[in-house]
Amino acid sequence: MEKKLFNTGGINNWPKDDRPREKLLKSGERSLSNSELLAILLRTGIRGNSAVDLARKILDKFGSFRNMSHTDVRDWKEFKGLGSAKISQIKAALEIGRCYREDEVSVEKQRITSAKDATNIVMPQMRDLKIEVFKVIYLDSNNRVIDIMDAAIGTVGHALPIIREIIHMLYKNLRRRLFAFTIIRVQI
Repeated sequence: MEKKLFNTGGINNWPKDDRPREKLLKSGERSLSNSELLAILLRTGIRGNSAVDLARKILDKFGSFRNMSHTDVRDWKEFKGLGSAKISQIKAALEIGRCYREDEVSVEKQRITSAKDATNIVMPQMRDLKIEVFKVIYLDSNNRVIDIMDAAIGTVGHALPIIREIIHMLYKNLRRRLFAFTIIRVQI
């Protein structure tokens, strides 16, 4: 929890070095607390509470950015000063973060030598899903990833892939020098 207390007036009244935007530009984004990062997205607070105060209240309720991504819009309505525009901005920023993490684990030409390798490749895409997804990883003769496809998208408890479709795609991809495939089933 953050201990630093600020004047509850507007951020414009704070010393320049304490203002989140100026602090980010001067010292980089890693120098900011989670509340300050969120306050930049919020842009404004409400009368008597700065954007940082509002950000602290949000983080106190949800606990982390990851927890925020699993919420419904109704979970945000209790916060005075948060309308659909601000909620949308926050949700969009969370999705950008998820996409960034997914891009970090680029699948092109990655080699799979174990189940752990396959899991490391698909987990960033699947980690925060609220449903079960059945994925197939197509590999070349050197066990390098050619493609990853969703064979079935199910419900919270199960996904029912059609094996005939998986085999059909396997034969179709033989022309692209596909020699192996791995099936990933992750139940969230």
